[in-house]
Amino acid sequence: MNETQNLPPTESGYADVNGLQLYYEVYGEGNPLVLLHGSYMTIPLNWSHIIPLLAKGRKVIVAEMQGHGRTRDIPRAISYEGMADDVAGLLGYLNIDQADIMGYSMGGGIAFQVAVRHPEQVRRLVVLSGTYAHDGWWPDVEASYATFTPAMFMGTPIQQQYESLGHDPAHFPEFVKRVIQIDLKPYDWSRDVKNLQAPVFMAIGDADGVRYEHALELFRAKGGGKMGDLHGLPKSRLAILPGTTHIGMMQRTDWLVPMITDFLESDLKPEPPTF
Repeated sequence: MNETQNLPPTESGYADVNGLQLYYEVYGEGNPLVLLHGSYMTIPLNWSHIIPLLAKGRKVIVAEMQGHGRTRDIPRAISYEGMADDVAGLLGYLNIDQADIMGYSMGGGIAFQVAVRHPEQVRRLVVLSGTYAHDGWWPDVEASYATFTPAMFMGTPIQQQYESLGHDPAHFPEFVKRVIQIDLKPYDWSRDVKNLQAPVFMAIGDADGVRYEHALELFRAKGGGKMGDLHGLPKSRLAILPGTTHIGMMQRTDWLVPMITDFLESDLKPEPPTF
C-alpha cells in the first residue's frame, strides 16, 4: 500500500542483499537521494509527506530496514553496521555508483555508517536528529532506552503498521526488543565521522534528544566555528530548529525541505573572504 499522497513509485520491489530481501521504492528522476527511516518506522510512517516534495527534482530511493515494514527479519543481529551494508548493497543492486544519503534518528546512525564503511558511494550526507556516538543523546534519553517495552507501542501506528504489512502479531514484542538493542550498547564513531570527506548537514531540534554539543563538535570538525565573512563558508552545515522535538523534526517539512535542497544542490565550494 502506497501512502505518499497518491504519488506512485516509478519502481518498487525487493533487493537480494546480504541474505535479506530488502524492500525499496523509487520516486522521481534526477540525482539519487536515499532516505533512511527511524527505529520502528516504515516508508509511509516516516516519509509519506516528504517524498513528493523531494521527488520533484530528484530520484528518491526509500527502503525499509531489517525487520521493518515489508522487509522481513533474518537470524542476524540488527546493527547500524549491518544495515549500512544493506544500503550499500541496495545501491549496487540499483546500479547507482554514488548517492546523497539522508537519515532520521536511527536512520541517521545508519547514514553515518554508510559514509564510514562505503565512502565511495556517498556524495553528501544529511542527518536529522541522529548521533554518531551513544553519548550524543542527552543522558536521560540514553538511559530511557533500557526502559522500552513492547507494551509502550501497543495500539500505536507502529504496531498497526507492523501488522498491516503482514508480520505475525505474536512477534511484535520480539521486534521491539531486537530493534532497541542497537542503542543499549556503547558505540562511538567520532574519529571516523569527523574524518569523512563527504560534506555533512546535521539538523537537530532545540528540544530534541540530541545534545547541542554533539552536533557542534562535528560541525567544528568539519570546518565550522569560524566567521564565514572572514574565512568563507565550510562545506558542511548545521541547523538547530526552534521549538522542535525529536518526533517533531519530521513535521518541519516546510523548513527542512528548502534547507536540504539548498545543501544538496549548492556547489559547496568555500566562498572567498568578504574582508
